[in-house]
Formats: sequence, structure tokens, C-alpha cells
Amino acid sequence: MLDLSGLANDAGITHNTASAWLSVLEASYIAYRLTPHRRNFSKRLVKRPKLYFYDTGLASRLLGIRSADELRLHALRGSLFECWVVSELYKWNAHHRKRLPLHFWRDHKGKEVDMLVDWGDQVTALEIKSGATLNADFFQGLEYYQHLAKEQVRQSYLVYGGDQYQTREVGPALPWRMVTNLMHRLEV
Repeated sequence: MLDLSGLANDAGITHNTASAWLSVLEASYIAYRLTPHRRNFSKRLVKRPKLYFYDTGLASRLLGIRSADELRLHALRGSLFECWVVSELYKWNAHHRKRLPLHFWRDHKGKEVDMLVDWGDQVTALEIKSGATLNADFFQGLEYYQHLAKEQVRQSYLVYGGDQYQTREVGPALPWRMVTNLMHRLEV
């Protein structure tokens, strides 16, 4: 979650300066903001955007990660994996000139869906987990959102760090190598 005031305080600069510097990162295609989806369902929503890097290699380097072994054990591995998947979908959307609004959804209790592809009257919900072994907990955000949104959910997917494609009641679980396949599914 992007906290410009916190970033400004940590860097010893004003909020406006932090905002201007972030705009430079966005204009340079280094970072981008994923905005929250505004569908409320009578719950209080988080209104701050999430900040992602286009290049997870750069983000890893800035974190001091120098090898795949270090990445496997790093506390931010899940965040970097999510960043990679979201950036691939973001780039696909731009390169295919889909101009589909991409968002995330999170309520004040921390219930979240990592990405929503907004089709107007429906959304495709995506959850992203770096774990290599599927766990029932991986699907909780999708299940919760499907319960709230009901027929407004066109399809749900889980992208995870494993190797096996699996079909689940809430939606398919796609291994990370199938991100390109997911992009083609979204074209339909």
C-alpha cells in the first residue's frame, strides 16, 4: 500500500515532493500505481493505491537481493512475486491496447483480491500467491469476494508459484509459467 506521507517522513521531504518524485518514477516507467476498485458492498474500503515496479529485477536489487537463493528466503518474496504477475498483466493490457481498468480490492479488515480486471458490468478476480504448494488459504480472498460480488464476477483465477494446473470450485489455479496463458484467457 502506498503511504506517501510515510515515505515523505522517512526521506525527510514534504508530501508534495514525495508525490512529485513518484510522478517521475511513473513517467519513466519504473513504477506505477494500481488503484483500488470502488465497489463497496456496504463495507469500508481501503482507498490508497498500491505501488508496483515494472522491473522486479530492479526492485530486488534495491532490496539487496543478489541471487535466486536469496530471493527464495527473503521476507518480501511474496510481494515481489505479486509485483511480477501484476506488472505482466499491466504490460499485456497496455500492449494489446485493451485499456481495461485494472484495480485491486481491499476492505478495512484486510480482506483482499490482488487484481480485478474491470469489464464494466463484471470483473475478473485474480489472487496471486508465491507459494509452490497450493493451500486452501490461498483461495480465501477469491471466495470472500465472490460471495460479496456474486454474479458480477466473470471469472476467478489463482496464480501461484507452483508447477501444477488445478481446477478448483472458486476457479483455476494457474502455475506461474501460465501467466501468458492467463493473458490470452482474459482476451475472451
